Amino acid sequence: MILTTLLNIAIFQGIVLGGIILKSPLFKSSANKYLAFAFFSLSISLLNYVLDDIGVYKNIPFLRFIDIIDSGILFPVFIFLYVINQINHPIKNSKKVIWLFVPYLYATIFSVLDELDTISTFDSPFSFMLLFLEITHILLIVFFIPGILLCTYVFVRYSNNIQEKKWLTYLWLLTFIIMISFVLSIILALLFDFDITSIMRALAVLSTFLIHWTAYYGIFKFRLARDQEEIKALMNRKNPVKKNLVATEITLPKVSDDKKEETFTKENIYFKKLEDLCVNHHIYRDSTLDRDKVAEMLGISTGYVSQLINIITGNNFATYINHYRVQEVKDIILNTDFDNYSLLAIGLECGFSSKSTFHNAFKKITGITPNAYRKKYK
Repeated sequence: MILTTLLNIAIFQGIVLGGIILKSPLFKSSANKYLAFAFFSLSISLLNYVLDDIGVYKNIPFLRFIDIIDSGILFPVFIFLYVINQINHPIKNSKKVIWLFVPYLYATIFSVLDELDTISTFDSPFSFMLLFLEITHILLIVFFIPGILLCTYVFVRYSNNIQEKKWLTYLWLLTFIIMISFVLSIILALLFDFDITSIMRALAVLSTFLIHWTAYYGIFKFRLARDQEEIKALMNRKNPVKKNLVATEITLPKVSDDKKEETFTKENIYFKKLEDLCVNHHIYRDSTLDRDKVAEMLGISTGYVSQLINIITGNNFATYINHYRVQEVKDIILNTDFDNYSLLAIGLECGFSSKSTFHNAFKKITGITPNAYRKKYK
């Protein structure tokens, strides 16, 4: 019961996730459409497994068409197509890749003929032919799946982006474990009459994990990391960051304790240097920036940093720094060059440490959420 529920959730998530990838402009690309198709094929296979396991096919024979169109063999094909498109390899434009779908077409034709033979009330005159087709079908699975997986790994190694290569390697490894285990289970069943029910259940659970993991790491985390890299490059090209100053590079006179009160104005040399660090050196982009780091840059105590900001601006340190972060986010939102990037990626690249701190700070300072701001001014 628990396994069936888990699989049903995975099937639903796989179909929804595939739809989101195809429809959302954030994920729209020639590579991601194949990842969406891979999700669909895996979801159909899991659905087929669930329906067969709970005996639906016996009560509703019409639904056996799902078994016939089971696209499990397409899953590694779509992963391969996703990889070559993701790394932008020239082979993606070759018309020869269409031949990768021949094994699935063959498997579908065999399933139709086998189903017709099963429901026939007479001895089929094509028994020998069906036996030949079945053997060929098994050989296709045994040799084609490992072959396409090995080819996929070869192309993964062509990736020049470290983050991308890491993601593709993990995706390939999980796909490899699932599909090779499936092939080995078929071999065991044929050679030793081995009951593979427990293996198939384990593979179904692993497939469920693959969908959940890909949803988080592949679609969200990897996309986020890649967006941040591209946003950083654009930001530095449009507004280069000067080298951050450290305490040893700052030659400012020390302020004695008895003169602190009378120097808390915008003309304060330390405050002016802090403004320079924010405006020209963009130190607020550092998500780990705190009073200690700023104090070290200015060569003053953390207490003096707090007093300086509190008295002159009326804000605490966090709010003061977040004003700069929010302002840069607003500028980026209004820049059409950044339209295809997620708001979260923009916020993180501007120095916010998480989604919650970004949204809370933005709404506190502007009165609206980042998404509402984008809709209002775009």
